[in-house]
Amino acid sequence: MEATQTRPIRSQKFEAVCAILDKYKRQPSKLIPILQAVQDEYRYLPEEVLNYVATALGIPPARVFGVATFYTYFALEPKGKYVIRLCDGTACHVKNSIPILEALREKLGVTEKKKTTPDMLFTLETVACLGACGLAPVVMVNGEVHSRMTPEAAVKLIEDLQKQEQVAAAKKEAC
Repeated sequence: MEATQTRPIRSQKFEAVCAILDKYKRQPSKLIPILQAVQDEYRYLPEEVLNYVATALGIPPARVFGVATFYTYFALEPKGKYVIRLCDGTACHVKNSIPILEALREKLGVTEKKKTTPDMLFTLETVACLGACGLAPVVMVNGEVHSRMTPEAAVKLIEDLQKQEQVAAAKKEAC
């Protein structure tokens, strides 16, 4: 009879999660940085991964889900490669952020409820404030701030990202 492994086989899906848990020494007090790292890995927090994290940390799943749903930073649904955050705080709003939002929604084919494009390339979100009021209106793409935006400039930004993706795909196919 073959010897059995002493360590359970980890599925590929949880390999990255296990590395993250090990990095934080599986300490329940490190739940928030663990969830941040998991979201960086998957671009959202899959339900089965949250349950796995709870089990691995020895804490109730309700606590993990509570943290994941309390902080707006965390997402329970997949996000696109490019997360576009449009500020709609007071300064941005009075400087016409709504026409920018409408132009972006039309360009991307997304709505208030369906925020991510079917190709998983873009997610459009509105936020209360990005803290760049002097640069209003502001759009942030994956952490990069774009200031004094107009609907036309926002659409051009999307078109530039789409062209960048097409070039990258063409290079990949050529290899």
